[in-house]
Amino acid sequence: MPIHNVERFAAAVCLGLVSIGWTHGAEAGQSVPAETSAAEVALIDAPVPPVAPATINRDEEGRATLRAVRLDQPLTLDGNLDEAVYQTVPAAGGFIQITPDEGAPATEPTEIWIFFDDRNLYISVFCHDSHPEREIASELRHDGPGISQEDNVAVALDTFYDRRNGFYFQTNPVGGFREQAITDGVSNNNWNTVWDVKTTRRDDGYTFEMAIPFKSLRYRTAGLQTWGIQVRRIVKWNNELSYLNPVPVPYGSGGILQMWAAAALVGVETPSQSMNLEVKPYVLSALNTDLAASVPFSNDATLDAGFDFKYGLTRSLTADVTVNTDFAQVEEDVQQVNLTRFSLFFPEKRDFFLEGQGLFGFAGQGTGGRFDGASAVPTMFFSRRIGLSNGQPVPVVAGARVSGRVGPFEVGLLNIQSGNDAAAGAVSTNFSVARVRRNILRRSNVGAIATARRPVTGGAGTNGAFGIDSNLRFFDNIKSNLHWAKTATPGLHGDDSSYRGRFEYGADRYGVEVEHLLIGANFNPGIGFVRRKDLRRSLAEARFSPRLLGHAVIRQLRWTVNLEYETDAAVTRLENRNVAGSFGIDFNSGDVLRTSYSGQYEFLPQAFDIAPGVTVPSGRFDSYDVEGSYQLGQQREVSGTVSASRGTLYGGTKTTAGFRGRLGFSSRFVVEPSTSFNWVDLPSGNFTVHLAGARIIITPTARLLFSSLIQLNPSARTLTSSARMRWEYVPGSELFVVYSDGRNTRSPGYPDLMNRSLAVKITRLFRL
Repeated sequence: MPIHNVERFAAAVCLGLVSIGWTHGAEAGQSVPAETSAAEVALIDAPVPPVAPATINRDEEGRATLRAVRLDQPLTLDGNLDEAVYQTVPAAGGFIQITPDEGAPATEPTEIWIFFDDRNLYISVFCHDSHPEREIASELRHDGPGISQEDNVAVALDTFYDRRNGFYFQTNPVGGFREQAITDGVSNNNWNTVWDVKTTRRDDGYTFEMAIPFKSLRYRTAGLQTWGIQVRRIVKWNNELSYLNPVPVPYGSGGILQMWAAAALVGVETPSQSMNLEVKPYVLSALNTDLAASVPFSNDATLDAGFDFKYGLTRSLTADVTVNTDFAQVEEDVQQVNLTRFSLFFPEKRDFFLEGQGLFGFAGQGTGGRFDGASAVPTMFFSRRIGLSNGQPVPVVAGARVSGRVGPFEVGLLNIQSGNDAAAGAVSTNFSVARVRRNILRRSNVGAIATARRPVTGGAGTNGAFGIDSNLRFFDNIKSNLHWAKTATPGLHGDDSSYRGRFEYGADRYGVEVEHLLIGANFNPGIGFVRRKDLRRSLAEARFSPRLLGHAVIRQLRWTVNLEYETDAAVTRLENRNVAGSFGIDFNSGDVLRTSYSGQYEFLPQAFDIAPGVTVPSGRFDSYDVEGSYQLGQQREVSGTVSASRGTLYGGTKTTAGFRGRLGFSSRFVVEPSTSFNWVDLPSGNFTVHLAGARIIITPTARLLFSSLIQLNPSARTLTSSARMRWEYVPGSELFVVYSDGRNTRSPGYPDLMNRSLAVKITRLFRL
């Protein structure tokens, strides 16, 4: 470690010994007295602050410290950068490439200014571009996932300077914007807050101005601040990725989430503590028809109301309460094809449960990461168990959550009460979750979680679950996840624990992953998700991914081999063995080619119905699968992924083909088609499973969205459609109009109606 880093480390440790009151300090794993002001926190891996009028200072390794400048009056938010302050305050720049030329200055310069007044933090950016006619920008909707695949700039703020967590704000040349919360390098894509951004396109690039109210952020205390800041720019036409502060190449565009690699920001002065209260009432009117219900009804009108409120107990601890919660504005799930005997995983979409999701994630699960859903690793807290039963919504009577920091600990407490719903087969149920986590070392943490559900599904008594976990990170490329968990369910005794150990070395050129997982036959987290029980799995994977520097067409090659070996928990029989290899090419254009081969052995302990009238018998089966896919870069008018596979399945054959894409006609009109074709020929019968759908998106402005989702399932003979309007008429306040229906295509002529709903919901945010 360089001498200057040792001195900074020692300074931070000394600060941590001053008091018995603790809070997160400047470096994760080091503690700082609770009363220590942000201004006293020692800078970590950053040069000394710049001396006015300079706004940036870099050290010999390229790391930066930025200085914010106070404004006498608010900025006029129009994206034009035409105020006098832009002439008197020098910009910060010097962005550093990650790809294609690691460590080189960005070919397209980026300039940034940080301002503030008594209410807002302002971030202004000038993205110079030598070929503005080549800019790729068609995603205008708020929180549109396509923003990250186009020309864009993202800003991440580590407001506690704990080098782990933060808030993320992103925009593109046409003014599309999204925000996220960052928890230990994992983003919560559905976190929302109140802020604004305006962009302007010009002959030499594009500019924008962001205004982020201090009320929308959380930080240690009022007054002079020391924060972390990272800025990432993607220039899509030449596929260039650059950062304000250098980031290791393996993290790629995900380096924006690694707050330990962020620059330092000094000079911001936050206002004194206010009431910090938000109240958001809603009114809902709905008209529902369900002709397939046990007691059919038609045009059943309802009128309802409820509210959420959020109160800042401290600057770092927040209480949320919801009363008579309704999720009528939530989009319906996209249908999936399931050719296995295991349950499918559908992601959470409801705002109340999405906030703080990263904290409640256990052992890296439940946070939208790589292993969610498709993995056998159990999720201890899966919020879709609340307010849903047998695919039907269940009324949420009330709920409360407290989340944030208490001294050196991150804590999350949640309690939800749902109501009775005979149609969904649900009874009044209470759900409780408690989560605590503490940072250790530089980038690691340990924690515990406990959950309770009363009564248990379909019975009486209480289901309880408890677990401890650790997420360990060393150097830039080494990660390890460990967990142990146990459940208690009436009528189930023994074999009710689970544990997992995972090690990953993830450098850019080489990668190795190994894992061992156990799930007992009676392991049953009542508010969790377990895809498969009675399982012992060992997994190993190796990767070789060289970059072809200077190649005109190809950027990187990827070879991967993996072995998966599964038995029952007692190791009395082999249940699954999979050997697979893949090869891929990442092109300079942004296109990606992938091919793979897998050979699998599977033991079925009992028969199961794979399709209506087609049963797979118990027994032992060998199969293989060859798959190929090609992903078209987002810069094309037609982008997406086309895939196909051919192989054997349960003694027969399986052929699949599909496309999921995006037709970007303009920034205001986008169509996202998807198709999935599956032809299965088994000894017990032949069948096809086809799905076709399209999402149509119209965005007159970034805060006004019209979307429609149409899904046709010929196998189930159903046609579902929905149309949704979302208008954020005031930041944080919304009007929703949602229509959906389901139809039966079995009868000739126009499909028969099965169910239909029309809902109008309005919310209003009051900040006190």
